[in-house]
Amino acid sequence: MKRNIFLVLMCAFVFSGCKFSYSFTGTNIDYTQTKTINIHDFTNQATLVYPTLSQILSEKMRDVYTKSTKLKFTDRDPDIEIEGEIVKYELSQQAVKDNAYASETRLTMTVNVRYRNNRNTALNKELSFSTYEVFSNNQTLSQVQEELVNKMTADVVDQIFNGTMANW
Repeated sequence: MKRNIFLVLMCAFVFSGCKFSYSFTGTNIDYTQTKTINIHDFTNQATLVYPTLSQILSEKMRDVYTKSTKLKFTDRDPDIEIEGEIVKYELSQQAVKDNAYASETRLTMTVNVRYRNNRNTALNKELSFSTYEVFSNNQTLSQVQEELVNKMTADVVDQIFNGTMANW
């Protein structure tokens, strides 16, 4: 009996010095060195402009980084800075039918991102992310644009988060 208690206590003592870490977001941030972040507003430089796209993207970026990390937002000397621009927001015809008319339209968005780690410049990178949604030509862009923009920004923000913070 005493031997069993001794073994249990020894196991607890040995394993108390071990640290197991797992993150469901896939991030590998050392919060002792990296504490702050600044996500600049993304500008819209695309030829076709949806007026609120820049604001929607910037806010979704901040939301995801707030929910998925312990980083605090600051404008003064942040450990990490993320900035970029929407460089493509365009329509293209898809699925041409036998009568030479397209039955679907693809809305594509591309975002260029600059990630700067001010504590470890070796991690700095410039990346480009793209996403698209397809809709029927029975609808106009103005009828589906809000829904498509919400889907596309959610997708591209996930891509940006994984490309900048995830350590897969």
